Amino acid sequence: MLAIRDGFIGLVAAAGLGIFVAFQPSPTAAAEQVAARTADSAEISALKALFARPDSIPFPQDNPYSEAKARLGEMLFFDPRLSGSNLLSCGSCHNPSLGWEDGQPTATGQGMQVLARHTPTILNLAWGEVFFWDGRADSLEEQALGPIEAPGEMSQSLESLIPELEAIPGYRTAFERAFPGQGITNETIGAAIATYERTIVSNLTPFDRWVRGDETAISASAQNGFLLFNGKANCTACHSGWNMTDDSFHDIGLASEDPGREEVLGIAELRHAFKTPGLRNIAQRAPYMHDGSIASLREVIDHYADGFIERPTLSEDIKPFEVTDRERDDLVAFLLSLTSADDPVTLPILPN
Repeated sequence: MLAIRDGFIGLVAAAGLGIFVAFQPSPTAAAEQVAARTADSAEISALKALFARPDSIPFPQDNPYSEAKARLGEMLFFDPRLSGSNLLSCGSCHNPSLGWEDGQPTATGQGMQVLARHTPTILNLAWGEVFFWDGRADSLEEQALGPIEAPGEMSQSLESLIPELEAIPGYRTAFERAFPGQGITNETIGAAIATYERTIVSNLTPFDRWVRGDETAISASAQNGFLLFNGKANCTACHSGWNMTDDSFHDIGLASEDPGREEVLGIAELRHAFKTPGLRNIAQRAPYMHDGSIASLREVIDHYADGFIERPTLSEDIKPFEVTDRERDDLVAFLLSLTSADDPVTLPILPN
């Protein structure tokens, strides 16, 4: 287990808000008011507890963390020689300056080919269960290899990549340090990249500090947005837990013909269903949705309020709700509080 700096978040009850009245309440009435405020405070505290950050990064038993493995994975992640053209790396699409995405509606692959889906972030994937928008990879190790071989993405067969890496003395040494006696294989390449990706974790946010008990960490507007997020907007039906994703698949009513999860499992009811993205550092990750079709967070809120397409496969959790301009502002303020000041990423020196 790799500890997260400032990761463990304590919980304290939020302060209740007093109400001015024009008369001196009776002892019974005063006690009822105190009880009501305590209940409100307890309810908010209970909601906060649902979003408490973990204090360490989980690594699988069959691919435990080591510094040598993470360093090797970082080199591979940023090395364009993993692509068929020697021009694209994993970091070409997963840019740390853009929330580990690329800022485009949909990704651009080999030969400037425009792809069909938006580049998903790799933030906090250590807690993921299945990977890619359609969930076609069951492990992060499998996910790490997918884009390398995909014809429209990095377009490099692993069969040809392995001898290329073996021809580089620095990589032979790095693989031996990370995987003694195992050599350069599909499995060790995937394990190294996955190990590095698991270390990419968003830092403490203003929201986390508020959860921890600092009532000044986020604005009153953001606090009201948090209640809306958990209340009538029903965002937590899908965006649950500390990373704000249920890691499941939903049709959210976008005007897209992409079959999504149905194409993987062959289940008609999962047509148009895509994986719920986490919301950490969401302000850095526009545009939004699996097809990059929504430009701003405010437009995302409008979509969920009443802008979705109703159809048989629409998720049962997607229901219209009334939202005022003030409430839109509050929800956006809350979402903005989920962005952390992350440590700068220094590109590794690659072996020759």
